[in-house]
Amino acid sequence: MSAHSVTSSPDDTAEKHFASEKTASVDDSSLYSAEYDSVYGGTAVKLNVPADWPELASHEPKKYYFWNISRKSDTDLDQIATQVSVFDDPEKEVQARPIETYENIHRYDPKFRWSWREERSVVRKVDWRIMVWCGIMFMALQLDRGNISQAVADNFLTDLGFTTNVFNNGNTIFKVFFLVCEVPSQLVSKKLGPDVWIPIQMTGWSLVALSQFWLKDEAGFYITRALLGAWEGGFIADICLYLSYFYTSIELPVRLAYFWAALTCSDIIASFLAFGILRMRGVLGREGWRWLFLIEGCITICIGITSFFVMPPSPTATASFFRGKNGWFTVREEKIIVNRVLRDDPAKGGMHNRQALDWKMLWKSMTDLDLWPIYIIGLVFGMSSASVDTYLTLTLRNVGFTTLQTTLLVLPKQFLSLATLLTITYASQRTDQRSYFGALAQTWVLACLIPLRLFTKQSNRWAKYAVTTIIIGHPSTHAIQVGWTSRNSNSVRTRTVSAAMYNMFCQLSGIVSSYIYRADDAPLYNRGNSSLIGIAAMNIVVYILVKVYYVYRNKQRDRVWNAMTLEERTAYPLTTKDEGSRRLDFRFAS
Repeated sequence: MSAHSVTSSPDDTAEKHFASEKTASVDDSSLYSAEYDSVYGGTAVKLNVPADWPELASHEPKKYYFWNISRKSDTDLDQIATQVSVFDDPEKEVQARPIETYENIHRYDPKFRWSWREERSVVRKVDWRIMVWCGIMFMALQLDRGNISQAVADNFLTDLGFTTNVFNNGNTIFKVFFLVCEVPSQLVSKKLGPDVWIPIQMTGWSLVALSQFWLKDEAGFYITRALLGAWEGGFIADICLYLSYFYTSIELPVRLAYFWAALTCSDIIASFLAFGILRMRGVLGREGWRWLFLIEGCITICIGITSFFVMPPSPTATASFFRGKNGWFTVREEKIIVNRVLRDDPAKGGMHNRQALDWKMLWKSMTDLDLWPIYIIGLVFGMSSASVDTYLTLTLRNVGFTTLQTTLLVLPKQFLSLATLLTITYASQRTDQRSYFGALAQTWVLACLIPLRLFTKQSNRWAKYAVTTIIIGHPSTHAIQVGWTSRNSNSVRTRTVSAAMYNMFCQLSGIVSSYIYRADDAPLYNRGNSSLIGIAAMNIVVYILVKVYYVYRNKQRDRVWNAMTLEERTAYPLTTKDEGSRRLDFRFAS
């Protein structure tokens, strides 16, 4: 079969070069009236591709990689990378094409083709331009919301006359406001655009964070905790939605793993910063923790202000006085980004990125019951280790370590968390499994909680430290689950709300966790550790049940879909009123 010509592009040099290269050899029968797997929503769809249309890729991209290997190792880089999709059938394309107000509609082209070499180059450029700065912003978030732990190590509670319960109340207030503001923040972000709202959020919480320099009493502590939670609420969901504009469903979970790796890197950097800043105790008669809040708040406000200029609203709108009058991408690169994302998930063309959700859309998204199993996981998975993590610095002080020793002893758990996070995310991508790895992570925690419960006051403090570090350094499945939520949403509308809903349940988890360790149970927290053992065991069962649920739901749809005639399946995308994950031709990831 002879190679088809590629559609024209303003980038003549790249176009002519690509057209002259050897393209994939694909049998005619696989391009005309053939059934493809995973073409639309995870089901086989019969596509009638015109014989005179350009060729498509001869294989799918590699489904697991950590940076930029989006192809099989034995593939010629100059072969066509464009994946078959519903857009390759003119009849189905009418139903699946982006809406006219879609911000990248001028770069949409169902006949557009590109090579593996071009795709790899474009993905690398998106990683450096978009993902890296998102990681820096996430580090800023963690710097301001996590430095309370370093402050506690510097006698924050003693200096202000607070009890452990006051500390718990402050953490609860923070999480309540973080939770309550999740969905409103997402709605504002969807209206203004993440590129506008996220920098506003960062500037707001940075001002609150640095104002903690002047804390005097319990009321001030509660107010700043509330304001921090309110400004930071929705930030993570906003970033996840923003990244989905640039990445495919295969790439997003791995990028989210790097996203949470940035959080761990932030903790590592924060430990070194705290080691130096806390030694400023006595400067101008102020405690070290006050300088910590002030200096780190100033750092994050600089990042927030810079974000106004760095973040582009979409792949096709990167030109500005700060980013350059020609933008970051050529016209051909913009077409590659836009069309590969749409081919992976046609639903992403269903809304403008500054199109607000109305109340009907919001209600439909919140009542999508098939996403609630993941929300339940968000509620329970972190409970088994959150208390141990929150009280790490306080526990280390209680067993006799100094402020500076405690600051440095936090570092090993950060490096362990980083390694296990990347490893479990890679394993999940490679096997296309999520529930099993969640259960594995909880088994890790359970195995370490048992000896922690058995420790006494006479137990070696280094043994306590080692076990605690291993518990906190367990492989986090948070990045996997955020990507899982996005994957099972199957629409921009639902994806906007589901990310916020998932994070709301995570914050509920944090609220519960704040009251597992109580002052009357210190310093060993035996009662609390007994509760954590039960929670970890319960979580293993929860992950297995969620796996069973999604397998069952997919089999239900398979029975209905397989009972339909070929004509009914073909007509379904054109006639159905089902949306998002409710579509019969969509299958849930598990």
